[in-house]
Amino acid sequence: MTPALKVLIVGGYGTFGGRLAQLLANEQRLTLIIAGRSQAKAAAFCRQLRSKAAVVPCAFDRDGDLRAQVAKIAPDIVVDATGPFQSYGAEPYRLVQVALALGISYLDLADGTAFVKGVAQFDAAARERGLFVLSGVSSFPVLTAAVVRVLARDMPRVEKVIGGIAPSPYASVGLNVIRAIAGYAGRPVKIGRDGTIGYALIDSKRYTIAPPGHRPLRPIRFSLVDVPDLQLLPELWPSLESVWMGAGPLPAIWHRALSLLAWAVRLKLLPSLLPFAGLMQSAMHYLSFGEHRGGMFVSAEGIGSDGRRLERSWHLLAEGEDGPFIPSMAAQAIILNCLGGKPPQPGARAAVAELELADYDALFASRRISTGFRQSH
Repeated sequence: MTPALKVLIVGGYGTFGGRLAQLLANEQRLTLIIAGRSQAKAAAFCRQLRSKAAVVPCAFDRDGDLRAQVAKIAPDIVVDATGPFQSYGAEPYRLVQVALALGISYLDLADGTAFVKGVAQFDAAARERGLFVLSGVSSFPVLTAAVVRVLARDMPRVEKVIGGIAPSPYASVGLNVIRAIAGYAGRPVKIGRDGTIGYALIDSKRYTIAPPGHRPLRPIRFSLVDVPDLQLLPELWPSLESVWMGAGPLPAIWHRALSLLAWAVRLKLLPSLLPFAGLMQSAMHYLSFGEHRGGMFVSAEGIGSDGRRLERSWHLLAEGEDGPFIPSMAAQAIILNCLGGKPPQPGARAAVAELELADYDALFASRRISTGFRQSH
C-alpha cells in the first residue's frame, strides 16, 4: 500500500482550494495542510470541514520566505490554488522553484496561458529529481483535452474545437478568478492558427447544453475567454485551425453588463476592468437568480475516417452545488492516483495529457453530474 501523503494546499480555504479539500476529505491516508494568509480563516475552514483526512490550518504568505515556510511544512505535494496567475509579478514561479529545490512535487490550478506554458522550463530539473510539476490542472485545459481525445476518435483530421462553461448563477466565484477575467476583458485573443483574433468577453456564440436523456439548459450565450486551451490544443492536434472557448455567466443581464464593460476597454474608454474586480464580484452575488444548474460543452469538427465532414459534441449538466466542484476534480484525480501508487511521470509540463475522460467517471458519478455525446454529419 502506498504510504500516506501530506498535501499542502496554498489557498486552501479559497474557492478552488477549499473545494479541492472537500473533495479529498474522505481520504484517510491524506494530511491536508489548509494554508492561506489568515490563520484564523484557515482554522475556521478546518473546523467546518467534515473530514476523515487529517486537516491542519496554516498561515502562509506567498510573498514571504517561501523556502522556509514550505520546508517547515515538509509536504509531499504542493498545490497552488491561489492566483490570479496572470499577475504573479517578476518571479511567477517562485513556488515551483522552491518545491523543486526541496524535492517536492507540485501542481497548480492556473488558468493563465503564459504561466501554464512557461512551466515547461523546469522540465529537465524535475526529471533529474524524479518529481512532477503540472500546471493548468483544472477543467481548462485538462478536462477539455480529455474530451477532445474522445471526440476525435475516427476523426483523423480535427479542424475546429469550440467549448464553453456555464456556471450556475448561484456558484461562488472567488475574487482572484474575477481579477483574472477583469485583466483580459476587451483584449485581443488569438483563436486561429492563421493569426485570427477575437476579443475577450465580447465575441460570443449561443449554444444549448443538452446531454441525451436529460432536461437541457436553456440556450446560453457564451463569450470568449482567454484560457490555455487556445494555445495548447493546437499543439496536440496539428490539424486544428481554430479553438474557441467561452464562458456563459448567468443571469443574462449580468453577462450583458460584462460585455459592455469589455467593449469600453476595447474602445479605450477604460484602460482595464481590474479596478472594478471587487464591484464585479459583489454584483455577481446580488444578481443571483434563475435555475440552480450549470453545464459545460465541447464540440469538435473535422473529417471522419470515411472522408465525410462530421461534428461531435460532449455535454455536461450539473445540478445545484455540484457543478462548482468540477474545476478542482482534475487535481483530486491526480492526487488520488498518487495515493494509488500511480503518480504522474516526472517532468514539468502543462497537464493536458495527465487524465482521460474515464478518470472523471467515478468523480462525476458521486455527484449530480450527467454527461453525454451527440453527433451530426
